[in-house]
Amino acid sequence: MANENAFQIRRNSVIERQPLQADLAQDLSPVPVLPETLLLLDLMVQQPCVDLREMTELVLGDVGAALQILRLAALEYENSDCRPTRIEDCISDLGLDACLEAVSAQTVTRDGGRSAITEFWVHSREIAQYAKHAAEEMVDVDSDEAYLAGLFHGIGLLPALLGWRESGVADPALAGLRLAKRWSLPQCVMELFTEMQMPGYETRWSGIVGKAHQRAGKSNASCPFEPSMRLLRNEFARSAVNFF
Repeated sequence: MANENAFQIRRNSVIERQPLQADLAQDLSPVPVLPETLLLLDLMVQQPCVDLREMTELVLGDVGAALQILRLAALEYENSDCRPTRIEDCISDLGLDACLEAVSAQTVTRDGGRSAITEFWVHSREIAQYAKHAAEEMVDVDSDEAYLAGLFHGIGLLPALLGWRESGVADPALAGLRLAKRWSLPQCVMELFTEMQMPGYETRWSGIVGKAHQRAGKSNASCPFEPSMRLLRNEFARSAVNFF
């Protein structure tokens, strides 16, 4: 008998028969995933029965994989408020093949930039874990949402890190807010960047992510929550070019 705590996705289940809008995954400007994440996911979906919880944990351990699946869900639902915002719900609703297609769009290459990208991926996962632990010590705070806020707290650095076109926005927190809006990321992520942009605004998520950084210690990845980056961020103009 299957463990009652394990959610099982069978390849002949209704979620596997859900139609995918044509070429949705190809419409994404891909955020890469780590090769090891893609390999494990590929091996996982070859099995006749997939543990949803195990797959969710694997996706949430890779900021690129998590972003790709959430962006795919936003496209599938045309950014409506009823779209799923939890990774497990996205996987269940979109189906295994669609999610694997989305995360397979691009992997982190072995060129000279891989080290910086890998450091950023590791840092994002570490902060997400500490943010979740911090939220578990608080009242009325969803620890899963805190994890997402921690995982995506540095996405404003992605344009420079991945060599995307010049954004015109020097402040990574402002860039992160605009990316979060463009990609229709969960509300907790939107609120995180809003808190970072507006002095005097409630600091629930930014406080949790800040605490996570204190517990994690210094990272090799350039991060907007590091003290030196926070000082620079306060000096950036609020009238940056709107590029999204």
